[in-house]
Amino acid sequence: MNELSFLEFFAGGGMARLGLGPDWRCAFANDFDAAKGAAYAANFGAGDFHLADIHGLGIADLPAGAADLAWASFPCQDLSLAGARAGLGAPRSGAFFGFRSIIGKLADAGRRPRSIVVENVAGLLTSNGGRDLARLVGEIARAGYYVSAIVLNARDFVPQSRPRLFIVGLENEGAFSRTAPAIDAAAPAALHKMAAGLPAPVRRRWRWISARPAARRNLDLIDIIDDGAPFDAKSLTQARVNAMAPRQRAALDALIAAGGRHVGAAFRRVRVEGGRKIVRIEARFDGVAGCLRTPAGGSSRQIIFDIDDAKVRSRLMTPREAARAMGLPDEYRLPQSATGALKLIGDGVSPPVVAWLARNVLEPALLRVQKAA
Repeated sequence: MNELSFLEFFAGGGMARLGLGPDWRCAFANDFDAAKGAAYAANFGAGDFHLADIHGLGIADLPAGAADLAWASFPCQDLSLAGARAGLGAPRSGAFFGFRSIIGKLADAGRRPRSIVVENVAGLLTSNGGRDLARLVGEIARAGYYVSAIVLNARDFVPQSRPRLFIVGLENEGAFSRTAPAIDAAAPAALHKMAAGLPAPVRRRWRWISARPAARRNLDLIDIIDDGAPFDAKSLTQARVNAMAPRQRAALDALIAAGGRHVGAAFRRVRVEGGRKIVRIEARFDGVAGCLRTPAGGSSRQIIFDIDDAKVRSRLMTPREAARAMGLPDEYRLPQSATGALKLIGDGVSPPVVAWLARNVLEPALLRVQKAA
């Protein structure tokens, strides 16, 4: 296979680039966040990176010729279940239309990318009753692509539960299927419902992705822990344990009674119980961390619980642990501040998930084009 080229919009720290790997050449990368741009440059050099708001980009800023891929992990704040759910028309998540405008201009100039991937939170499936996703799919279809979507969870590859929706546009339909799969985690009921309700012209360009990841994760949370990281005071750990709901506390006590070492991750949550708001610590000991988020607000930092025989200790997850849970190699250079590092990671895409999508969907389709040329 010849080297494939890509444009990375909303690039952040270049995690899509990491996932695509050495068979792909970055022709252009863009983000408007200077701190993320600095992280990108620290890891890949500044030569490919263009710091600018996507609405201010023109095709003169982009390299000549048609790239094989345009990747866009556009902002999720208005689509996330944890956010205000203002939808695709709100300013932050509406940045998608800046990307769509660039694709249109490239097409007018005879430089339309041969494939596109738009990535966002799984909340996009139900945003505005599914209308936001249908609108986005329609935009991609009208740009001249066959279009499909799949939900991929990073937990199939790394010790983090991180379901994300990937919408894929291809110039040829060879890597897609016309047959709808059974409802499953990768093609949930909301996706089937959205597809069935598409307008006829768009539905004629809708396809399905039949490939599915094998459950092949070979690391658990305990395998990525920094054993040298200091734990918090016993009193703080006890307060966290006391804040667990009865069912969670019983599960913790069972692990203590079982002996051995167990590592789990927890979030601080505010729940309404009996008409009152109560702060709860909600932990999981299933080998994976919860979905990594940006560190806005105290409840967004994950807490590590380490049970070693009868001893229970706790502390905040370190940035390097978060990076490992995302699938970043230890040589990846993180921002020096914990807040900056966690923001970069929480806004990112898991590279092993990108790698799976490239190998199983993008490259087979693009290779057909290379052979036909």
